[in-house]
Amino acid sequence: MKAPADASRYSRVFLVGNLSIFMIGLGFAVRASIAGDLQADIYDQIDLANSTAMLGEALGFTFTGFAFTLLFGSALVDLVGIKRMLLLSACGYLLGSLMIIAASMVPAGPGVETLVLVGLLLTGLGWGAVEAASNPMVAAVDPENKTQRLNVLHAWWPGGIVVGGLLGLAISAAGAPWQLNLLVLALPAVAMAWLVATAEFPVTERVASGIGYGDMFRELLKQPLFVLLWICMWMTAAAELAPGQWVDLTLSRVVGMKGIVILIYVSMLMFVMRHFAGALAKKLSPIGLLWLSSLLAAVGLYALSLARSPVTALLAATVWGIGVCYMWPTMLATVSERFVRGGALFLGLLGFGGGMAIQFVLPKLGAIFDEAKLEAAGGLEAFERLSGAELDAVLMAASVESFQSLALVPLALLPVFGGIWLLDRRRRSAATPEAGLARG
Repeated sequence: MKAPADASRYSRVFLVGNLSIFMIGLGFAVRASIAGDLQADIYDQIDLANSTAMLGEALGFTFTGFAFTLLFGSALVDLVGIKRMLLLSACGYLLGSLMIIAASMVPAGPGVETLVLVGLLLTGLGWGAVEAASNPMVAAVDPENKTQRLNVLHAWWPGGIVVGGLLGLAISAAGAPWQLNLLVLALPAVAMAWLVATAEFPVTERVASGIGYGDMFRELLKQPLFVLLWICMWMTAAAELAPGQWVDLTLSRVVGMKGIVILIYVSMLMFVMRHFAGALAKKLSPIGLLWLSSLLAAVGLYALSLARSPVTALLAATVWGIGVCYMWPTMLATVSERFVRGGALFLGLLGFGGGMAIQFVLPKLGAIFDEAKLEAAGGLEAFERLSGAELDAVLMAASVESFQSLALVPLALLPVFGGIWLLDRRRRSAATPEAGLARG
């Protein structure tokens, strides 16, 4: 299938796509950087015993906004238009950041908690609008190279995390207010709004192929494999995104370095490696790449639970980072290649599953962490009295429990991706026996 338009006409589209993904990566790093501040300044003041679970619920609201915007936005992007969807994203990030800043300026209480939740929800809405528009946009411009194009596009996600993480460290080192992180997040939103207003956008691949709107929805009833991949997306997203929001909060006092440094390092690794996704997918197939990613992710998460020093933390993070690096964009590419008639709807449903997974996983991780810390300390009153090495030991036990629980998620994906990979190879071998023998 040929590209629906000359890709050279859309160089500005790729720029907008990269900036939009960069913005949501920056937002991810900002949330990781300020998580401890939100807990200390707001949630510890409201309920010390359950503050980690409350923080996990709040951070999960971002993913709820992301998931529902993606769910409805993907179904409506052909009607609303890519341009309007991206402008909505910029507004969400700007307004959401301002609301969290406002929440930090009033005394802690239920009203403040609501402000934080709404602010995080708005940034999630902005994130979802980016995914609803950018993924089908890039797939439409270069449909012959979806795995490569979508991985390169999503390389700017860790690129944004690196910049946001480094800025967060600089703001902390300078003793500046943590709210400055949120002002930094508003800058790319303004820049993107200007670029979007002056860019020309393609129609989606479904529209270019002449597939009707109703046909796109009817595909849901015809593709049981998509339902299976949709369930898998919940698990791949949990393995990739939940630890990214968790490392600074859980590992900083355990391994002797700030957890955000680990997130920055992994993001740099991902930024580079995603540019080579096309070659790896051709070697293994996209499903084969997902199987290998799940194996490495499981090993890496378990190793993170055992890390006790900066060196062991970085080694474990390397394995985990390589594992999760290709998961999100390769899941998108796999669905887009296999189900063209599903159009932006299938891509959006996939992202919806990924976003909702984090809404469930982060509060659960918080609850596991809180339960483990109180059990290790001998109760709430004992935990409140802890400090220094004793507190570090309790937090270490809670960190081990939360990361080892999460390591089971990618482990469960191995038989699923392995089975699909094996069936694909058998089908190819049956269709072209000579090629099958050559591939072994």
